[in-house]
Amino acid sequence: MTTVGVFDSGVGGLSVLRALRAELPQVHFVYLADNAHAPYGEQASQMVLDRALRLTERLRSEYKIDGLVVACNTATALAIDELRHTHRDLPFIGVEPALKPAAALTRNSHIGVLATRGTVHSTRFAQLLHRVTDEPQRPLHVRIQPCDGLAHAIERADPVAIRERARFHLSQLHAQEPHRPPIDTLVLGCTHYPFASDILQALCGAGVQLVETGEAVARRTRAVLSLEAAAAGTGPGSVTLLSTGDHRPLEQAAARWLGMSAQVAAT
Repeated sequence: MTTVGVFDSGVGGLSVLRALRAELPQVHFVYLADNAHAPYGEQASQMVLDRALRLTERLRSEYKIDGLVVACNTATALAIDELRHTHRDLPFIGVEPALKPAAALTRNSHIGVLATRGTVHSTRFAQLLHRVTDEPQRPLHVRIQPCDGLAHAIERADPVAIRERARFHLSQLHAQEPHRPPIDTLVLGCTHYPFASDILQALCGAGVQLVETGEAVARRTRAVLSLEAAAAGTGPGSVTLLSTGDHRPLEQAAARWLGMSAQVAAT
């Protein structure tokens, strides 16, 4: 059976794992939540890189993974190039804010991006933004809001804090360029944020489309690892859940968002 590693700073990458399991139901996934150091979005770049390298070594040595999904926008932005250089024989699939899909979906060319500070200040995000907006046929207007505290509130499953942080950051986003038309498409640029999508949608209104990356990452994983045969197999897949800190947040999140009752192994 094909084994695919997935890691995130905490529970946010479960939004990607959910899509991966739907796309590849016969694959074994090993999900590692680094919640002893979560969230990554407001951490120093070197710390994020060091953790990504350490988690990759752990998944390779103990679980013999065939590929690795970096289910964190910040870790992808800050570490995936070094991971690919260090582990040249291992396929990596990263995540990035869904600017390209948003550009295809927007009706008025005004897009908002919610992401962590680590993501929006990274070179990788700047390059992505340049590629997407440097399209003379259809100029795009992109407003970007770093969302300090939102991933942490989602990590704690604190609905009051989630709503407060979401309301604050959306107000900051909408206050940018007030002379321009309002956004009609909102990119959820952190894998934690889809788990606050109901709150975000209610605050934005029905006229704003929310865009996340899970399904696109799952399709990319299948293509990169040539997993058509695995996807068409007859045996059921499985999930191993690991945590570097308190195992209870991951167990509770997996039960709440994925309908899983799997026990988490603390590491």
